Amino acid sequence: MNLLLHDVRPENMTIRNGNTMASDWPEDPSRPGEGVQFDAVVMNPPYSDKSWNKHEDKPLKVSDPRFSEFGALPPESKGDFAYLMHGLYHLGQQGTMGIVLPHGVLFRGDTEGEIRQRLIEKNYLDAIIGLPSNLFTNTGIPVAVLILKKNRKLTDPVLIIDASRDFIKVGKNNVLRERDTAKIVDTYVNKQELRGYSHLASRQEIIDNDFNLNIPRYVEAIDEEIPEDVDGHLLGGIPERNLDRLSVLSSTTKQLLADSLEQIRPGYVKLRVSVDDLKKRALSDENITGEQARLSETVKTYIDKYYPQLKQINNDTNLAKLKLVMVEDIKQILSQFANVDQYAGYQIVADLWQNSLEEDAELIAANGFYEAGRIRKPNMVEKGSGAKKRTVQDGWLGAIVPNDLIADVLYQGDKAKINELEQKATDIESELSELVEAAKTEDTPEYDVLFDVLKKNDDDEPQNSFESKKVKAALKESEKGSNEANYLKQVNNLMSAKTKTNREIKNAKADLQEAIYARIEQLTDEEIDQLMQEKWFGGFEEKMVKLVTQPLLADLQTLEMLNDRYADTLDDIDSQISQAESELNSLIQDLVVK
Repeated sequence: MNLLLHDVRPENMTIRNGNTMASDWPEDPSRPGEGVQFDAVVMNPPYSDKSWNKHEDKPLKVSDPRFSEFGALPPESKGDFAYLMHGLYHLGQQGTMGIVLPHGVLFRGDTEGEIRQRLIEKNYLDAIIGLPSNLFTNTGIPVAVLILKKNRKLTDPVLIIDASRDFIKVGKNNVLRERDTAKIVDTYVNKQELRGYSHLASRQEIIDNDFNLNIPRYVEAIDEEIPEDVDGHLLGGIPERNLDRLSVLSSTTKQLLADSLEQIRPGYVKLRVSVDDLKKRALSDENITGEQARLSETVKTYIDKYYPQLKQINNDTNLAKLKLVMVEDIKQILSQFANVDQYAGYQIVADLWQNSLEEDAELIAANGFYEAGRIRKPNMVEKGSGAKKRTVQDGWLGAIVPNDLIADVLYQGDKAKINELEQKATDIESELSELVEAAKTEDTPEYDVLFDVLKKNDDDEPQNSFESKKVKAALKESEKGSNEANYLKQVNNLMSAKTKTNREIKNAKADLQEAIYARIEQLTDEEIDQLMQEKWFGGFEEKMVKLVTQPLLADLQTLEMLNDRYADTLDDIDSQISQAESELNSLIQDLVVK
C-alpha cells in the first residue's frame, strides 16, 4: 500500500511476506555467499523490539553474516540495532540507508555501545537527525533518523541535526511542516552547520565523547530566555548587554534605535520614546520600506512567471517537479533578503499547493484551464438524522472557481445589498434587545407596559424576546395614543420589520446563489483569469512582504518586554507599598463598630 501511495507501479514491486529477522532475503544467484544488495534501504522497524530473536527454534547468533561484521548481538530486550545491521548488510556500496529509531541507540551502553563504536570505526554513519516527540499515533517518544553509507571518506564528519523544535501541533500530535522537512534536507545536502540546529562532528570528537552520540552533546539548544539582571531590578534601566538580542533592529534601523535610547548609568539605558512610537518609526524607516518594495516587485515577477505555467498544465506536466521548482525558486529569491526567513516563504508556496493547486491541477490537466473554470459539480450535503439521514444536492459548486469568490468579484452590488440588509437586521435586533432589558428592569415605564408580553419559560421567568401574539393582543386592547400603546406599537413595528428584513435577506441570498449557479458555466476566459489569479495569488504578495517585518517586530516585542521588566525599581516598589499601607490605615480609621 505504501508503495502504491508513492506511485510505484505493481510491476516494479517485489514484495515478500515473512519475518525480517528469522527469514532473511535469499541470496543473489549471481553472487553466491552474499546478501542481495540495494541502492536504497528505508526502514521504520518496531521500536526496542523485545521479540526480535524469538521467532525460531534456534536463535540467531553473532555468526549470522548480518551481525558478524560487528562482533556482537544487540540485547534480547532491544532489537533496534538488529534491524539496523540487517538493513546495512543489504546496502550496496554506493547506496544510502535511512532508519527511524528511538534515541536510546545513540547513547545506551553494553553491546549496543560496542555496535555503535563499530559503526563509527567503520565510518558507516553519515548523519543523525533528531525529530520532535509525539510525531506518531502509536508512541509519543522522540525518534531519530540515522543515515548510513558505505562509501564515505575517512575524513567525512558525521552531521548531527536537532530538528526537535520545528513542528506545529495538530490535534494531539506534532506534525512536521514542509518548511521543516525542507530545512532538514537542505542542511543535510549542503552539510551545513547552523547554530543551535546542526553540527559536523569529527571522528575524534566522537571518540572523545566515548562514542556517545546523544544529540545535546553536539548541538547546544539556543536559550531564548534572557536572564534577569539584579542591578536592573534594583536601580532600573535595561542592561546594554541585552540589546545584543535585538540583532535585526540594530542592523536595519541602527540609528533609530540609538536615538531612542538614553544611558542612565554605565551599562544601563532607558527608552526616550514609547515602544509603540518606536514601532511606528521603525516600520516606516526607509531601510524597511525599501526592502518591502524590492520584495514586492520580486514577488510580482514570480507570480508573472508561474501563473502562465499553471494555466498550461496538461497530462504531460510533472506536477511534483513543478511544485519543487516553485518552492525552491521562492526560497532562492528570499535568500537574497537579509533577515527574511526563506523557509517561511517556502511554506507559503507549499500551502498554496496543498490548499488549491494540487486539486485544481488535476482538473486543469484533464480539461484545460478555461474549460475547468466553467465546470460545476453538485453540492452534496447530508440532511436529517438517524434513519432519516440522507445525502441530497444543495445547489452547485464551481469545480475550481469558488462560489464565494464569484460573488465577491462579479456580484459586488448584490453582496453590498445583502450586507446592508444584514446591518439593518442587526440594528433592529439591537433596539429590540434594549427594550427587552428595559422591560425586565423594575420601576421603569417599559417594565410596567412590556413585562407581561415578554416570552416566559415554564417557571414563568422572562426570556430574551417578546411574544408576538401577546404584543398584538395587548396593542389591540390599549388606548390609542396612550404611553402603553406607543411602547407596544414600537415593539410590534420592530418585530414586523425584523421578520420582513430577514425574509428579504433570505430571498436576496437565494437569488444570488441561483445567479452564481448559472454564471459558473457562462464565465468568460477573462473572468476565469481574474478569478483564478485571485484564488491562487490573492494575498500572496502581502504574505511574502510581511516576512520583512516579522523579525523586526519580534525584536520590538523583546525590547518591550525588557522595558516592562525593569520599569519598576526597588524604590518604586517601596513607595507603592508605603502608599498602599497608608491607604489601608486610612480605611481602618474610618471603620465604625456598631
